[in-house]
Amino acid sequence: MFGERDTALPVPPAPGETAAAARGVSLALGGRAVLDGVDVAVAAGEVLALVGPNGAGKSTLLSVLAADQRPDSGGVTVAGRPAADWSAPELALRRSVLPQSATLSFPFTVGDVVRMGRAPWAGTRAEDEDDAAVAEAMAATEVAPFAGRPFSALSGGERARVALARVLAQRAPLLLLDEPTAALDLRHQELVLRVCREQARAGRAVVVVLHDLGLAAAYADRAVVLHQGRVATDGPPAEVFTEELLSRVYQHPVEVLPHPGTGTRLVLPRRAG
Repeated sequence: MFGERDTALPVPPAPGETAAAARGVSLALGGRAVLDGVDVAVAAGEVLALVGPNGAGKSTLLSVLAADQRPDSGGVTVAGRPAADWSAPELALRRSVLPQSATLSFPFTVGDVVRMGRAPWAGTRAEDEDDAAVAEAMAATEVAPFAGRPFSALSGGERARVALARVLAQRAPLLLLDEPTAALDLRHQELVLRVCREQARAGRAVVVVLHDLGLAAAYADRAVVLHQGRVATDGPPAEVFTEELLSRVYQHPVEVLPHPGTGTRLVLPRRAG
């Protein structure tokens, strides 16, 4: 699919440089406004969490930022250019996307699946980095011990980590991850968010859709809280995760408390009794 070509390789963004942005984005699906005038940007070197209740527009916004879905109005830029101006091979070098679920119909091994992340670099000088990129991604996600196993034989949590390894092996400057912790146990949820932080420290921009507000508070530099297709607030979790806002958005009373050891905000549902 990505044979030899003269595609210009991406230039690593400078720290703080905008990697992707949505400006005034609106999108209706099935007659319902899923996104309504959304403004969001993510910079190189930061982890941006998209949070909000079911149906708030988180996954749709991620898809729009990835240029996988075109908005009805507004604009999206990736690496400083309108997203629509990039060809599919050019986009694949500049952003990698982890969908909510990964299914394969053929008996690929774990190693094969992770190596698929290197496909966009075929025919470029970066092809020489394939083996190192695959090994590094598998080590980071702790899937190397079962590299030879069929992907179809894995548990849901193992598949999720292999899918993340594929995205990491792609080594794109922008990572867009849709609920990467949904199928994971406590230990591996922490592992995935640590990997997100490490990717940001390496200079990449990371956008991650999360349902766990505690994880967002602990690991994200910024959080965008979406509510009914609009941005309810945007800022550091320590500032924007307030009891009043979250109780209103989630339509359930919550408590926001400082962790006794770290001071990180803990978000808990308020329960009777």
